[in-house]
Amino acid sequence: MYNVFTTKKIKYKKTKKGKLNKLEFKTNKLKFGTVGLKAINSAIITARQIEASRQAISRKIKKKGKLWIRIFPDTPITSKSVAARMGKGKGAVSHWGAKVSGGSIIFEICGVKDFNIVKTALRTGGAKLPLKTRIIK
Repeated sequence: MYNVFTTKKIKYKKTKKGKLNKLEFKTNKLKFGTVGLKAINSAIITARQIEASRQAISRKIKKKGKLWIRIFPDTPITSKSVAARMGKGKGAVSHWGAKVSGGSIIFEICGVKDFNIVKTALRTGGAKLPLKTRIIK
């Protein structure tokens, strides 16, 4: 499978987990599209989940409108093997994820005239994500 979302240049290969903000106020308004998918609670979304959601949305709108992805998976997520004992350092990078705070916009759509098509597309796209979402106009 070709992974569209990979960060090419990073200073450190592994990062600390950090904290997820409960609410986001910088990216909580539409900038590009007319209808958007907004995250209600915060979570870490993997690159595969973003891609699955994008494919589901573009399949529903039949590539008529324009779709913007407002998040990017730039956080490396590490994991150790199941058989590894405690200690011996941090595990290798297994996948990439995006930290999404509650209130931030994930997807935006414009150019589709029928609102019902956009609504069903964003609802199916939101079903692929591990957090609660809301459709905003």
